[in-house]
Amino acid sequence: LVLACDRSSVRRCLDKILRYRPSARRFPVIVSQDCGHAETARVIASYGAAVAHIRQPDLSEVPVPPEHRKFQGYYKISRHYRWALGQVFRTFRYRAAIVVEDDLEVAPDFFEYFQAVLPLLQRDPSLWCASAWNDNGKEAMVDAGRAELLYRTDFFPGLGWLLLAELWDELEPKWPAAFWDDWMRQPEQRRGRSCVRPEVSRTMTFGRKGVSHGQFFDQYLKFIKLNDRFVPFTRLDLSYLTKDEYEKFFLPQVYSAPEVQLEQLQKEPAGGGDAAAPVRLQYRGRDSFKALAKALGLMDDLKSGVPRAGYRGIVSFVCRGRRVFLAPPSDWTGYDPSWS
Repeated sequence: LVLACDRSSVRRCLDKILRYRPSARRFPVIVSQDCGHAETARVIASYGAAVAHIRQPDLSEVPVPPEHRKFQGYYKISRHYRWALGQVFRTFRYRAAIVVEDDLEVAPDFFEYFQAVLPLLQRDPSLWCASAWNDNGKEAMVDAGRAELLYRTDFFPGLGWLLLAELWDELEPKWPAAFWDDWMRQPEQRRGRSCVRPEVSRTMTFGRKGVSHGQFFDQYLKFIKLNDRFVPFTRLDLSYLTKDEYEKFFLPQVYSAPEVQLEQLQKEPAGGGDAAAPVRLQYRGRDSFKALAKALGLMDDLKSGVPRAGYRGIVSFVCRGRRVFLAPPSDWTGYDPSWS
């Protein structure tokens, strides 16, 4: 499902999707257009039968509280999502969907990745989505040589994500009027569940112009590394991502890593660390998390207490060629939603 509005650059998104999709039968493409923008509609129509073009029928202004007048765009996006997902799951009756926005470019193994993680979602109720995106996926902060690495995360990443029809059954009745992605990040929706995310992103965004006015684009988004080599995920054993298996190896890996201080990490010569020996940086509260994240170039915002790309409060990234875990103490008991 590609959500489009008034960007004729949707062509860049669709060209890559159609180039890399392994099967038109297994991956039919539905483009849902809001806004009624004629030039964008012409671009979508130019693909003929290769895509199904559906149009959001309600283009009226959304009534918003006076203090939210400047957020009208977010209300329209939420309305469009609700309608488009309703079409996919209710009208077309698909059992799963990959959601992409019109300003995303996908990696060569984008479909391979989602095909491989779909069975995990179907059998592990502690997973509620899979995402193509690593929020901290800047080139210097990922191990591009380990493009096959996948993680569990408690943070809903979006930006190219897979959900099952069962999840839509649960979310649709309470779908929010605006800010749908932050709403997904609230404990009431997440209900302790996680998403799968990659070490190296399988999407990148080229849309600086949008409702958020390039808020994160210049700081983070334009630096995200898009994976460029094909990983045969469907031939790999991904059972390590089921909750019990994951906690059996990931938590000991994090808490057996020696603890270091920020100064030690920053003094280390780039690439000089033994890449095979991960280290751990510990934070004790919200302010210490934010200070460390900022100093390291990580995204430092928290949503309902959950850090971007975090799992049980742990954020895994690469710094100067070494694997680093930014982690709470090992007796961590859960997220504090007042951290924001």
